[in-house]
Amino acid sequence: MNAAHDWITTPVTADLLRGTLEVEHTARGVLPHRLPAHARAQCADPQLAMAEAQPSGVRLVFRTRATVLELDALPTKRVVPGTPPRPDGRYDLLVDGRPAGRATVDGGDTVTLDMATGASERRTGPVGTARFGDLPAGEKDIEIWLPHNETTELVALRTDLPVQPAPPSRRTMWLHHGSSISHGSNALSPTATWPALAALRSGLELTNLGLGGGALLDPFTARAMRDSPADLISVKVGINLVNADLMRLRAFTPAVHGFLDTLRDGHPEVPLLVVSPLLCPMHEDTPGPTAFDLAALDAGELRFRATGDPADCAGGKLTLGVIRDELARIVEQRAAGDPNLHHLDGRELYGEADHAELPLPDRLHPDAAAHRRIGERFAALVAPLVPEPRGNPSQE
Repeated sequence: MNAAHDWITTPVTADLLRGTLEVEHTARGVLPHRLPAHARAQCADPQLAMAEAQPSGVRLVFRTRATVLELDALPTKRVVPGTPPRPDGRYDLLVDGRPAGRATVDGGDTVTLDMATGASERRTGPVGTARFGDLPAGEKDIEIWLPHNETTELVALRTDLPVQPAPPSRRTMWLHHGSSISHGSNALSPTATWPALAALRSGLELTNLGLGGGALLDPFTARAMRDSPADLISVKVGINLVNADLMRLRAFTPAVHGFLDTLRDGHPEVPLLVVSPLLCPMHEDTPGPTAFDLAALDAGELRFRATGDPADCAGGKLTLGVIRDELARIVEQRAAGDPNLHHLDGRELYGEADHAELPLPDRLHPDAAAHRRIGERFAALVAPLVPEPRGNPSQE
């Protein structure tokens, strides 16, 4: 902490946070959650617990005349022995909607993962500080986008001038659910995940329920979305169901209907876009489960491989091709009575030509350049579905 300023400390409270469904008070600060407690209580999966507590799309939003600010935070960093260290999570600063800085936080807790066994070990560490200085003078809107890939407890916000919550957003509220690709795997920073890029490009107020490994048509996720405000909803589903080899076609079809029924219980007329999987060659015609490539791990690289047998598709095993066909059929069937339901083939966002130019580095997740391309394409393709904003954004 820089002692040259007379600091004003502002408690981090829910009215300073956007993109989160719940805020938990911990012994050290506050922890943003992207699923509410009643949803988390219905699933003991540690992967889901980790994913929903990583604040993809979550940002601190406030107004201030401050020219310098500091955010104390306690990140949880993941370590995979034998692979290159992950870069520290990034905090992106926007001033009046424009990029104005980037910071990282040292210290924090560390979780070491054994990819072969699934075991993990946690070590506690110190709180760190993200600092932004030389901000423009005068009243301004500040957004600090939290790391999309690190669980982040917020400890203290300090500024050299007072802070006040920003007024409620008048932007169109976009509620999105998807897999680790929507969560932001391999994106460079929290504003560089494809949903964040699409939201910023389109002027949408994003709540990102992209959950790494957790886009599994879980009823508790559908209920959380049902109960959340939204002017536009998108659901990108498929790849995690293949990864986990979770269900067969017989269960998949009614599960999709049930998920959409629950969304419609809370949002009967909101534009609802169902997005099928992006291209992923190893699972186009080969079912899951997906496994870590242990030979690649031995070489210090993180890659995945498909372990299923294409012959099992005759018995109902899911591939990305099977899922795309069924999602298109389901949406066509339902759209006859639901004119606000729409379908987007994920290969329009990332298809064969894109893979030839920007291959998936780990065979499963797009890289940073592909995230940008997907975000830009999504923004263009979804534009006709976006309702009018709640008010003039310039009045915010």
